[in-house]
Amino acid sequence: MRSLELSTGGTMPVLGLGTWRMGETPGRRAAEVAAVRAAIAMGYRLIDTAEMYGEGGAEKVVGQAVAEALRAGDVKREELFIVSKVYPHNASRKGTPAACARSLARLGLDRIDLYLLHWRGEHPLAHTCEAMRALVAAGRIGHWGVSNFDTDDMEELAAVCGATPDCAVNQVYYSVAERGPEFSLLPWQRARRMPLMAYSPIDQGALATDKGMAAMAEGFGVTAAQLALAWAVAQPGVVAIPKAAHEAHLRENLAAAELTLGSEALAAIDRLHPPPRGKRPLAMI
Repeated sequence: MRSLELSTGGTMPVLGLGTWRMGETPGRRAAEVAAVRAAIAMGYRLIDTAEMYGEGGAEKVVGQAVAEALRAGDVKREELFIVSKVYPHNASRKGTPAACARSLARLGLDRIDLYLLHWRGEHPLAHTCEAMRALVAAGRIGHWGVSNFDTDDMEELAAVCGATPDCAVNQVYYSVAERGPEFSLLPWQRARRMPLMAYSPIDQGALATDKGMAAMAEGFGVTAAQLALAWAVAQPGVVAIPKAAHEAHLRENLAAAELTLGSEALAAIDRLHPPPRGKRPLAMI
């Protein structure tokens, strides 16, 4: 699996597993744990979750799956890159470490590799930044970052948190059909060697039925969803975290990361889904 370097040190895989909507129904718990276990066995090493997902339920799913995989010897802890997020209303100086401690307990881990502010809330960014840096210093998290921040938000973050580029990542909605971040946000992040994590890179499955993408994908012997995902990870500085709960989809997504798209293919996709010509409001799901 290809990786991206973080300006704060270390690397992260360009493709991971999203867990939004997991942990919401007790009756699906065993199947969801099995899906995450299967993903790890296949080679997924980046797993994204949040305290919001199932109000901690998704973190418990991930924690159980990781614990089982570690006990079975399927993977070593240092090979995994676990991401979670703090609710905005918890992201105060005192609330951030308390929320992190709860997430760590649900995950059954002593460290979260990347901890994100899920979106902007009422607490000053300077306070959240201070709390995040303290968690890094204490070894409770490896890196910190943000989610759903547009360019002006990133500029403000840089202004209040100082010149040190220790915000490692920004996670936003980005896909071949939702290319708004390309106009200013993605260039801003690339200039600072800050990866953009693309959530919903297949538009919650909608791109799987995109007729233009399907026709083009046929020439590569892949599905439209795989082509859309291959496009996302082909963008410099982009990491994609599609959610999948079935083994077939997990394998398809993993295979998509190995698909190489040449300049002609990328130009054809641009004709199907043109890049933005101007600034758009940041899309959110």
